[in-house]
Amino acid sequence: MRDVQAGLLVGLASLCSASCSPAEPEHPEETAPDPPENAVVLGSLLPLSGSEPAIGPNLAQAMSLAVEHVNAAGGIDGRPLHIVGRDSHSSSERGFEQLLELLYTDQVAYLVGPEENELAREIAPDVKALDVLHMIPGYAAPSVARTETRGGWMRLAPSTSAFGCALAKIAVREDIASVNSLAERKDYHASVSSEFTTRFAGLGGRLLPSVTFTSGEPTYTKQIASALAPNPGRTLLSTDPAAAAPIVTEWADSGSGGTWLLGPALRADALLARIPAGSLDGHHGVSPSLSLRSECQPVDEAQETVDCTAGNAAAFIEQFSRRWNGEAPLPAAHFYYDGVVLIAMGLVYAQATSGTIPTSGHELQAILRELSSPDHEAASWRDLETAMTKLRAGIPLRYVGAAAEYEFDSYGASQHHFVQEWTIDGDTFVDVASIVVTCEASQ
Repeated sequence: MRDVQAGLLVGLASLCSASCSPAEPEHPEETAPDPPENAVVLGSLLPLSGSEPAIGPNLAQAMSLAVEHVNAAGGIDGRPLHIVGRDSHSSSERGFEQLLELLYTDQVAYLVGPEENELAREIAPDVKALDVLHMIPGYAAPSVARTETRGGWMRLAPSTSAFGCALAKIAVREDIASVNSLAERKDYHASVSSEFTTRFAGLGGRLLPSVTFTSGEPTYTKQIASALAPNPGRTLLSTDPAAAAPIVTEWADSGSGGTWLLGPALRADALLARIPAGSLDGHHGVSPSLSLRSECQPVDEAQETVDCTAGNAAAFIEQFSRRWNGEAPLPAAHFYYDGVVLIAMGLVYAQATSGTIPTSGHELQAILRELSSPDHEAASWRDLETAMTKLRAGIPLRYVGAAAEYEFDSYGASQHHFVQEWTIDGDTFVDVASIVVTCEASQ
């Protein structure tokens, strides 16, 4: 076991407790090893325990793998990278307390996560006040379309606008005349719903009344009936798997008609495991594409869909699985790995060109945006040693990561040109095509 693992993310020490045993660690955030004396420290918050702990350990493993790779490539100008992590407990209140601990007790200058959209919004004033770099890899990350003079935000996953556009294109392609949505009352899901209906209307479709709900209700019978009563051609279901499972089960048991489009959070094995077998067969959804832009070619004259290979993602899955005893990374884990590597690359390049490692989030964000210019030479996650050597020589490189070839806009949001369409066949998600996410309004 390499020495670099002294900086593993908190929770990995108790990882089996969180994911393999019914016993929940009482205070997993207190098990983090102290960082080496000269380490460059990142802070992280993930749902390692609580009501929905399933994804947190997998994301933690991805970040740990990134730390190993960065440190094996020489670290930050010889200094090891180390992650101090805390557990959100899948709770907004407890998660916010842990974020404050990271910022004010651990005094981290670089923050990765949280996975929860509400926590990311709530901590934004503190990120700005302390001028922290906030890397947000999660699908449900809030928008970063704002200009600040302190603090820096980097959003890695596709925007709700991209997902809404793709969903609208699926409906138009299938000659659907009318749509609506059944969406959870959370900022992210409400935004996906709004973008979908707005884009569909812009493409000439007819909107029917949509329905919202709160997760955790004892039954969703009324909401399902209200959403399907107008007989829409498609109804977008935008929520998390925990809420989607009882909704789909109640819908399937009732024998109601209707056809779903499925939001990006629903590409999850946890959903398929908790619904009646075959109940969603043939229904379509979208999620981030893990194919690189260079791995995709247009398949129609209008260039609305692209045919993509996934060799880059397959290589990451193989490395991750080899490192973690055959466990596969969740799609979101690709983005968490990339978030750590991006910060490391920015710090190494800043050290080479200015002589110091920036602690200003605003400054580091500007460096990361500049490095992502398509004019720069590409540097793959598969050969970080070469990449870090060039960055230490002051050569700017754009990052080709486990999830994407990153190009950031002026606000720090990653630009995605397509997302993945998929369908369900039994207990399996099946990729259909990658959809270009440009939506032009009908004339």
